[in-house]
Amino acid sequence: MRLNAIATYGMIAGMEETRKITVHVPADLLAAAQLETGEGVTETVRKGLELLKRAQVYRELQKLRGKVKFKYTIDQLRDDD
Repeated sequence: MRLNAIATYGMIAGMEETRKITVHVPADLLAAAQLETGEGVTETVRKGLELLKRAQVYRELQKLRGKVKFKYTIDQLRDDD
């Protein structure tokens, strides 16, 4: 029963499907990336993939620049009154 609850909690808490992969990368590139993240290989690769995903979203947002009209100015949004 306890094991079932733990498995269910993990699914509800947002565990994603993962894939085991083999990646051939230059050792110096991986070492520099790990130095930057302070993490192991898996977490370093994951962070790099997340950065690429964000870059794609930013490019899509940039395509909307000047095409979206807002009701309020930036100064009105900053005003807390």
